[in-house]
Amino acid sequence: MKNRALRIGRALGSALFGLVLSLAAVSVYAAEKPVADCSSCHDQAQKLAKSAHTGLPCDTCHESHDQYPHPANIPKPQCVTCHQDQAGDYALGVHGQARKHGNEGAPDCALCHGSAHELLSPKSQEFRKAVPDTCGMCHSEVVEQYRASVHGQALANGVTQAPLCTDCHGEHKILKPGNAASTVNAAHIRETCGSCHDNVRLTRAFGLPSDRVVSFDASFHGLAAKSGSQTVANCASCHGVHNILPSSDPKSTVNPKNLAKTCGQCHPGAGTRFAISQVHVAGGQAEPPALRWIRQFYLLLIPVTIGLMLLHQGGDWIRKLIRLRFQAGPVGRTPLKPAGQAGHGELRMLPFERLQHAVLALSFLTLVWTGFALKYPDTWWARPLLLLEGTHSMRSLIHRIAAAIFMAVSLTHLVSLIVSRKLRNHWQEMLPKLNDPREAMAGFAYNLGLGSTPPARSPHSYVEKAEYWAVVWGAVVMVATGLLLWANNLALKMLPKSWLDIATSVHFYEALLATLAIVVWHFYSIIFDPDVYPLNTAFLTGFTVKKNEHSREQHEKTHVAGD
Repeated sequence: MKNRALRIGRALGSALFGLVLSLAAVSVYAAEKPVADCSSCHDQAQKLAKSAHTGLPCDTCHESHDQYPHPANIPKPQCVTCHQDQAGDYALGVHGQARKHGNEGAPDCALCHGSAHELLSPKSQEFRKAVPDTCGMCHSEVVEQYRASVHGQALANGVTQAPLCTDCHGEHKILKPGNAASTVNAAHIRETCGSCHDNVRLTRAFGLPSDRVVSFDASFHGLAAKSGSQTVANCASCHGVHNILPSSDPKSTVNPKNLAKTCGQCHPGAGTRFAISQVHVAGGQAEPPALRWIRQFYLLLIPVTIGLMLLHQGGDWIRKLIRLRFQAGPVGRTPLKPAGQAGHGELRMLPFERLQHAVLALSFLTLVWTGFALKYPDTWWARPLLLLEGTHSMRSLIHRIAAAIFMAVSLTHLVSLIVSRKLRNHWQEMLPKLNDPREAMAGFAYNLGLGSTPPARSPHSYVEKAEYWAVVWGAVVMVATGLLLWANNLALKMLPKSWLDIATSVHFYEALLATLAIVVWHFYSIIFDPDVYPLNTAFLTGFTVKKNEHSREQHEKTHVAGD
């Protein structure tokens, strides 16, 4: 009986042990079923472990394959299931559009990335090295040029950060260069090249010049491109597209021996008499000495000149404010009366002079607006003008029309002084006199509070004479430099390029000085001077609203003596 019970216990124990083993086997089998089932027939499981999709279960892409045999007519996996953004970009790109219109040979996901079970991570070095080969399957000629370029050579030498096809053209949303949204469109070339050449970390790491993008932005080409011009030269216009070579290479388009041909594409004859000098000109120690001297000269001249003007006009304003507000018997502007009546202001401008002044003022203001709009295209006052930019530069056209009018009115003024005795006699009042420096020093000292008695001032004093001759000097400088810049093709053909660089610098600084002088000196005299505020209408009527200076000074002297 005892043996029988022992046998029954052993049998039950064996059965229980077998049940436990069976359950464990079923559990392991269930956990490993997808891999075990797939790998038993498909060797992709081993390849998948080394791909970018490693770690993904097979049924992530292959749905309804858990049954065996597999159901028929199951659709193939689609990349768009997981990569919707990339698929959307691809559909908008040239490759997706080509397939959409029936070109079955156009690249798809598998052609560029390879099999889904073996594809590499796009960020891996192996993938980046393979990009030219991938693109070369269709674009062999272009890739051949790329491999010979400075970028291709860097990649071949193991610099995986060197620009690839996808870095410039994009990855999935590759657009034609003519498309305004393309990264290689003329409007975006600067940003595309600048992603590397304006990157401080990369330029330092590889010893690249760090001022190339900055100097381009400061040049006419860069300013015009930023303003919206679609025809101005960009990086690719000079350096090439796929065949970019270092300037030391004799085959490079920017090699000193080839610059005449490169620049001659836009400027016929450039460099035929003089070798084209430094192209990327940036401020600092790297700029040519002549440009550095000019910049330093104007950076001293402009603050000193405008600062003295502010002191003179500010002192005059304070003096008159005190007289008008806190002293009895103020002398201000007098009511206008018909010409010839007593009390009418002094005659300042003859009819022909008023016409000249109107044309000169309109052309000058237009030149200021259109000129500084090129230099500062992001400002609110420049944007309305730049909305007209495109294939044809309307800003440049308007600027040159205004310049032609400015030169015409300047020449007309000169001719009128020669042929008209009346105008000539009136103009002689603006000739400098020996007493002008002493009068100017006395007036400046009084405005600074040095003295209580107003000094005598001529009817056409140093104030008007300084302004007139400043306009004459500024007109000569601006016309000379402007004509040189206007005739840039002829200048590049006949003169060294440095002349254009100097003309550009002088033209800008002189324009800045002239604009500030008009605002501080001239606008004060005709608008903000308390004796004429809110406006001296002499440019409209010919007669000033000011009382005669001698009468005002005599009144002030009498008033001071009475006090």
